[in-house]
Amino acid sequence: MPLIRIDKASLAFGTRPLLTDVELNIEPGERIGLVGLNGAGKSTLMKVINKEVALDGGDLWIDPACRIAQLPQALPAADERRVWDVVAEGLQDIVNLRREYDEVASQDDISMSKLESLQQKIEALDGWQLEQNVERVLTQLSLDGEALMSSLSGGWRRRAALGAALVQNPDLLLLDEPTNHLDIGTIEWMEQQLIEFRGGLLFVSHDRALVDHLATRIIELDRGVLTSFKGNYTSYVEQKQVLLENEARQNALFDKKLAQEEVWIRQGIKARRTRNEGRVRTLEKLRNERAERMNRQGKASFNLEEAQKSGKLAAELEHVSVAFEGKQVIRDFSMTLQRGDRVGLIGPNGAGKSTLLKLILGDIEPDSGSIKRGTKLEVAYFDQLRGQLDMDKTVIDNISEGRESIEINGNTRHIIGYLNDFLFSPERARTPVRALSGGECNRVLLAKLFSQPANLLVLDEPTNDLDVETLELLEEILMEYKGTVLLVSHDRAFLDNVVTSTVAFEGNGRLKAYVGGYKDWLRQRPEPTAVGKEAGKNAPKPAKEAAKVEAVKAAPAPKKASVKLSYKLQRELESLPAEIEAAETSLEALQSEMADPAFYEQDHAKVAEKVAQLSEQEAILERLMERWVELEAMQEG
Repeated sequence: MPLIRIDKASLAFGTRPLLTDVELNIEPGERIGLVGLNGAGKSTLMKVINKEVALDGGDLWIDPACRIAQLPQALPAADERRVWDVVAEGLQDIVNLRREYDEVASQDDISMSKLESLQQKIEALDGWQLEQNVERVLTQLSLDGEALMSSLSGGWRRRAALGAALVQNPDLLLLDEPTNHLDIGTIEWMEQQLIEFRGGLLFVSHDRALVDHLATRIIELDRGVLTSFKGNYTSYVEQKQVLLENEARQNALFDKKLAQEEVWIRQGIKARRTRNEGRVRTLEKLRNERAERMNRQGKASFNLEEAQKSGKLAAELEHVSVAFEGKQVIRDFSMTLQRGDRVGLIGPNGAGKSTLLKLILGDIEPDSGSIKRGTKLEVAYFDQLRGQLDMDKTVIDNISEGRESIEINGNTRHIIGYLNDFLFSPERARTPVRALSGGECNRVLLAKLFSQPANLLVLDEPTNDLDVETLELLEEILMEYKGTVLLVSHDRAFLDNVVTSTVAFEGNGRLKAYVGGYKDWLRQRPEPTAVGKEAGKNAPKPAKEAAKVEAVKAAPAPKKASVKLSYKLQRELESLPAEIEAAETSLEALQSEMADPAFYEQDHAKVAEKVAQLSEQEAILERLMERWVELEAMQEG
């Protein structure tokens, strides 16, 4: 039985249809990636499911027992709330009931009937377990409940927001661009948390690596039509290409037939006298069908305005060090940046990536060491904070700076035609930037950036909010670009496809250069670091939690009493490794079976049975491991 069922759903904003006779079923445990161009209606579809937007037509059915939670795209505010309170906000209805219960119970003239009614409502929601549920999630996400939100980085605030969603124990979790502005370590941590989540997922993300690892099914919203594709993102790309080729062939045949009928109707007097009225009606139908056929939204199409070549050397750093307020951000780092290099900077938020960019560009000077900067450098800078845009001006005014046309690589382009390459219609081009979506704002920045002659591109998180097709086009342009590129990005696939070398921030001001992209760095690094796969474990903890960890490390280890195992316990200890290995093999087989995209297409009862088996097998393995550790400790004591 599905959690969600949508039948023949229709929705339009003005004359623009976002949903046209859409059909969708979401089954328990599915992890569905929702893809489509910017503005296709992905966020709107999620709002429909969350009952924030009503359909114009069709039906939305939600299983009455289905609990839906949402991870908002925006980060929680860095205010003075405790993390505990932020996570508890996920159970706000219970918090309100508990507060009302306490108020009624504290009154001199207690209304027993009202108190009893409130108690029944709280019990129905398992509300007396509020504290235990919040503590469970805080432990699961390694969060310090007493830490203030104002003391946390963006990644830790994202964890708190995820906690507020997970504490609801939802059957379906909705996520809209959950990785925006997160560093790679936090993205990989979140990815693992979502893979381990037993409920269903419906998520929108431009992070192709995340979608590929997470999705068991892809649904695409394109021109109001929702199409389902089995498997992960890689499988979707292959299937989509076949569909597009078939659609192109069908459209070509249709247009050919229409052209033949148009020729026939325009023949001479004799032909028109003898023309078949049925054929005329067929032609009219073809014309109407052609007029109504919605053309696929164009892809962004743009080119860089390249300046004259810079010198062969773009920058040379020798034993450079920088510290701020006693904290060493860059320690004794050397590198040579040559014309044509495409260098990716990888590291946690706050590690010092922006500081390195400012050093290379000459905005700041090092505390020690030296920097030699190249000649004839013309820099174009993509600012992730969009500080280069005037939010009150229109798109045209932000790009044209009073000009009616601009020159790109020797060719004069009218500003409207140029912006059309970035998917801005004339009407949208005259819209104030403040009214644009995040993806549109990024396209405005790209339009502004690429209209400037440059031989050194500095791109600070250019991929946020861009749809996948625009991302792929940007990748192609950067790979063909003859100048030098400095790229800060947490998009693993984008890094792998663009950069020729990587500078990794490995903690305590240590930087190291590697050949290749993100995957190459993973292979070459000596040990996992805070930006790698173990980032969820090694990432900086809130101050209070870190202090606890250090106190535990500093405390002397307690002395263990010497215990000699009995014959029975010794035999049990000797047999445990084989039992653990067998349990791990069984667990891996179940996990492999459930990872198959076709698994969730089976009968619901069979799926539920396998899920129960998985939980049972995990519990068995955990018990065996705990017993083995216990007996080993006794023997070593």
